[in-house]
Formats: sequence, structure tokens, C-alpha cells
Amino acid sequence: MSATESSRSMSGAKRIVVKIGSALLTDPSDGLARGKIAEFCEQINTLKNSGKEVVLVSSGAIAEGCSRLGWKERPEAIHELQAAAAVGQMGLAQAYESALSAHGRGTAMVMVTHEDLADRQRYLNARATLNELLKVGVVPVINENDTVATDEIRFGDNDTLAALVTNLLQADLLVILTDVNGLMKKDPRIHPDADRVSQAEAEDPSLDGMAGSSVGALGRGGMVTKVGAARLAARSGADSVIASGHEPEVLIRVIAGEDIGTLLKAQMNPLAARKRWIAGQLRAKGDLVIDAGAVTALRDKGVSLLAVGLVAVKGDFNRGDMVRCVTETGEVVAQGLTNYGSADAKNLKGVRSDDFSDHLEYVAEPELMHRDNLVLV
Repeated sequence: MSATESSRSMSGAKRIVVKIGSALLTDPSDGLARGKIAEFCEQINTLKNSGKEVVLVSSGAIAEGCSRLGWKERPEAIHELQAAAAVGQMGLAQAYESALSAHGRGTAMVMVTHEDLADRQRYLNARATLNELLKVGVVPVINENDTVATDEIRFGDNDTLAALVTNLLQADLLVILTDVNGLMKKDPRIHPDADRVSQAEAEDPSLDGMAGSSVGALGRGGMVTKVGAARLAARSGADSVIASGHEPEVLIRVIAGEDIGTLLKAQMNPLAARKRWIAGQLRAKGDLVIDAGAVTALRDKGVSLLAVGLVAVKGDFNRGDMVRCVTETGEVVAQGLTNYGSADAKNLKGVRSDDFSDHLEYVAEPELMHRDNLVLV
């Protein structure tokens, strides 16, 4: 492996979000390109066999629906888009189910809207569901729920959706597969000899002048949205690669560090980025008063906060809100995102994780606050 390849190695990426665009998955006359879908699923299976967690964000439902309905171009009217999505979603789900089951892999189709990720409760529920799917070895296939979405809540493109999923799951890497070789320094339609950007910082302002605004007949995202998605993913510390899905074994080669596509680097790792964000939150919604044993565990062992060490709950807060962990004398020890609202937390005072179901109708997580979601103060 060359020095360039070594510097791009993604072998350490454990959790990977892969977005595949419509141009790679569909043919205007034949609907879904099932052979291409099978190729991608074979690569995903290889990554899974190597210990990677893979989440797929797939376009194609509307394009497939348009093909089945005989529409040559993507419609503009929302009701026509919704109709196409409803028709095409069946074929898209069937194609992935068939391709992944050939490798003994289970799959799940997860439909979301912007509202699902804007609402904190839905956000946490979506994260818990996807984490559980990954835990049991299923490959989640995520798509925007165009069938019920409106103009106000549509993501606008699956590049943005993929970045939001990357943030949601604290993924290490976002791979955006498209029908071009990556970000070019000049518009390749005007300058056929334009050089490819091999690697750059995601926040580099010079990228704005390189990203064109072209879109395909059946897609709605261009290079602008892909660079924007990489920047959004970088906020949670994830690197992004924009590469051509026409390249053979593209996912395997990207993870191996081969110099294909464009690598847009985040400036910090996912956990550090999340911790930095949490540390910067100044308005806590309440306090979790903890005993001396819990204080020692947080400070010296770097563990999650368990309910068995909870003494009292102060304030009115919801699941996912920022709260403080304080000693019985009022000293602030840590702050972070709580897994339970104040009412449920009060019911869990001093309770072991294994006994949560005896005190709550719905058990979310075994910790009051996960160690990845708290910082010491």
C-alpha cells in the first residue's frame, strides 16, 4: 500500500453509513438495477464479515416508481412524488431483501421524515431502534418517507439524510456513492481534464467553488449537497468519502484506504466532537443528585451513570435533555444527556438496571446517562 493509501486508511471505522444515489440504482427504462444492488450488498456483506456495522441510506424509491408509472422525469408536484414513492418503495424493499438474504443477512426498511429527527423524543427512539438492529446483525436500509412527507419536512435529498443518520448513530464514516469520481477542482463538463480532489478538510471554504449544482433526471442532489452533507457529518466527527459507485468493489477499496473518490476529513473524532458539544451546553434542565459511590465511579472509572447511585432528582426535564450530575452537597460532577425524563428518573432512584421493568412501563436504556453522552466538569 502506498503512502497516500496508508494516510487514507479507513480500517479503523467501525460504524459506516453508506448512501447510494438514484443514478446508481435505477435505469430510466428498466426500473431498479437489481444486478447493481446485488453487487453493493455483496460488498456490504464483506464489510459485515470483517466486523463492520453498516447502515444503508438508499435512494431509488421515487425513481423506481416513476419507471413503473412510465414517467421519464421526476415530477415536481408533491402528490405525484408521493404516489411514485408509494409505488417504488415496494420494489426497493424487495430488491434489498432478496440481495442481502442471499448472504444470510437480515434487513429492515426504515422510513423517516425530517420531523422524526427534529423531535428529540423521536430522535432518541430512532437511535435506539437502529442501534438494536445493528446489535442483532441486521442491515438497516433507510429512506426518506416521501409517501407522507410534505415540502416543509422533506430532507430535500438523501445526502442530507445520510449525514443526519451519521450524526444520529455517531458513525465513524459516511460514504456517499454517486455516478462521478468525486469532487473535481473544475467543472468536468467544461474542463474534461479537471483534477480530482483526493483529500481535504470538510470545512475548507475553497470546496464551495468546486462543487457544481448539476443533478440527474431522477435525482435531486448534486455535488453541493454532498459537500454539505460531509460538513454536517463532520460536526459529529465523522469523515466522509464521495466516490463513484461504478468503481468495482468501491466500498472495500475505500475502507482499505485506496485513493479513489474524495476524502473530506473531520477535525476531530466522533466521541471528542460529541463531548465538546455536551461540554459547551450551559443550560441544564435539571439535576441528578448522586451518592459518593457514583461520584467515584464517574470520576475515576469513566463509566456510565447508573440509577443505583441516584439519590434525588431536581427539576422538570424530558428524555434527551441536558442535565447535571451533582453530589449531595451540590457540587457539579458532570453533565450530559439523560436517557430518562425526571418523572421516570424519580421512579428509578436506587434501582438496579436489571429491575427497571419493575418500576417503568417502558425501559429505554440500562443507564441513566451513557458515558458517551456525559462529560466531567
